[in-house]
Amino acid sequence: MSRLTAWVHGHVQGVGFRWWTRSRALELGLVGYAANQADGRVLVVAEGTETNVHRLLDLLRSDTTPGTVDLVVEEFGAPVGDLTGFAER
Repeated sequence: MSRLTAWVHGHVQGVGFRWWTRSRALELGLVGYAANQADGRVLVVAEGTETNVHRLLDLLRSDTTPGTVDLVVEEFGAPVGDLTGFAER
């Protein structure tokens, strides 16, 4: 099990990016959230199998996202276990 914290930069607010991320995460069986940040980024926190959090990261960097992703800065760690479902914040 692993925890992904990803800061997504680009034109990712107001374009359905959080909804899209939630849908992909749920398909992968992940828990967590996608949250708009005041500076225009979206923070994505997801926990699940190491394989599936890496798959989500690959999807965040793909050309299939809504809007335009310029950069994704990621950090992996041990799961905290404080998340249920996958929320848009």
